[in-house]
Amino acid sequence: MTAPVPATRETAAAATAAAGGAEVDNPRSPLLAGFVGSMFMLIGSLGVGWLAPVSELRRMPLFIWMRAEAPGVALSIILLAVGGMLLVRAWLRLGQRVRVWGLEARKATLMAVVAWGLPMMFSVPLFSRDVYAYIGQGRLMVEGFNPYENGISALSNYFQLGADKMWTEAPVPYGQLFLWIEQFVVWSTNVQPEASVMLFRLVALAGVVLCVIYVPKLAELHGVNPHRALWLTAANPLFLTNFIASVHNDALMIGLALAGLYYSATHRVVRGVVLVTLSIAVKPITIVFLPFIGLLWAGKDAGWLRKFGFWGLTAALSLGILALMSLVNGFGFGWINGLSAPGSISIWYAPVGLIGMVVASLANSFGLDGATLAGFVSDAGKLLAVGVIAWQIFRGDHDRLIRRLTLAFAAVVLLAPMIQSWYVVWLIPLFAVTGIRNDWQVKALYFVVSFFMIYAISDQLEVFPYLQTEDLGFALALARVAAAVTGLLFGLYLIFWDPRTRRLFRKTHGNVVERTVI
Repeated sequence: MTAPVPATRETAAAATAAAGGAEVDNPRSPLLAGFVGSMFMLIGSLGVGWLAPVSELRRMPLFIWMRAEAPGVALSIILLAVGGMLLVRAWLRLGQRVRVWGLEARKATLMAVVAWGLPMMFSVPLFSRDVYAYIGQGRLMVEGFNPYENGISALSNYFQLGADKMWTEAPVPYGQLFLWIEQFVVWSTNVQPEASVMLFRLVALAGVVLCVIYVPKLAELHGVNPHRALWLTAANPLFLTNFIASVHNDALMIGLALAGLYYSATHRVVRGVVLVTLSIAVKPITIVFLPFIGLLWAGKDAGWLRKFGFWGLTAALSLGILALMSLVNGFGFGWINGLSAPGSISIWYAPVGLIGMVVASLANSFGLDGATLAGFVSDAGKLLAVGVIAWQIFRGDHDRLIRRLTLAFAAVVLLAPMIQSWYVVWLIPLFAVTGIRNDWQVKALYFVVSFFMIYAISDQLEVFPYLQTEDLGFALALARVAAAVTGLLFGLYLIFWDPRTRRLFRKTHGNVVERTVI
């Protein structure tokens, strides 16, 4: 790790204060705009957010109008799309208002996280219905089923839980800690869907708080401005919507992993390994962190014998904790069998997924087995990801260990046939704390956030199929197209026409953000 550089920031802040200028130019405007955008999303969620079929909210007149009448659905789609893109613009504008990334910028960023995240706490789940799978899996636990061997279809009336059909037969891919959380939530709410969603939101909020705490700490270890890293991460609309509005358990996973990474990098490695192991016990993907924590534990000038020794020690400690947890719940390491469930699908914007689709299409046109060949492409992507991880583990500068971890983790995400928007959010804090330069790198982040917000807005909408009538014509496809067009037009406006934000996306010879990043 490189040493922190607080003196530089303090000097810059002092110079700004001496010149009679504020560190942040009137942040109230973007803060208010983002709050309005979040409120639009809240209202829109009443019409197109995901509700369990047994939800009592479906019987309320307002929900009936917004979900079953064409004008209500149209209003919901427009509010959702415009609200999401307003959040993107507010985030960009807040960054532009910063003169010096000091304590005032941190305060404005924290105000944004609260103001923009608060309405999402009360929205109907958006962009994903995984939270209803959590409820079903918790009910499996409460009713005595092994969720690593049984899908939700083992339950009576399972279709009333609202989970995606892919989970009906799929085993649970989550670790022991999250199984206990699911069990507690369902037991404490007696499977009441809205109460369960709120408790899972509080779990996600705990992950958000961990990110808010440890992103600045990790950034300082790298000499990266902690306040800018916090803005890039926690005020990011992709971060807030995926972790709060969508209620993904990834929030707790990455929050625990960042906390463990910080303690491991500051010579409190046992605590760090415990926290990362708890992260693995939420979603096992963060097992990728362990070899790099072993290197941190071994130290900068460690030889290969010492490195292998600390890799073994790290693995033994983590595996021992996981084994103990498995003995407590009696399910063992069954989550290993469930890991293939979310990754068995391809999508067009994932490079490996796109190549697989093209190969399958060409093969099918020649009478060959396109699905098998697409599977080979997917396997090749996985092998390449393993190679990148191995390279980052065995090669590179010790002072760039967390950056090497970031690149290895990015390979896992980017070389998969399916890339979900919340997978991208795993990477944002890691890149932010190790440095996102104020050039093409930050512009790439702006494009990624804009793209995935537009895609999320149009991807998963709960629109009743019986709206497709001769008079109304609001089929699911039409609803998604309407949402996509609205979001895309707003995105094009931000990139090409908005006099304030368009400069962020253009090639310049100076800084992308007008003011110096310390």
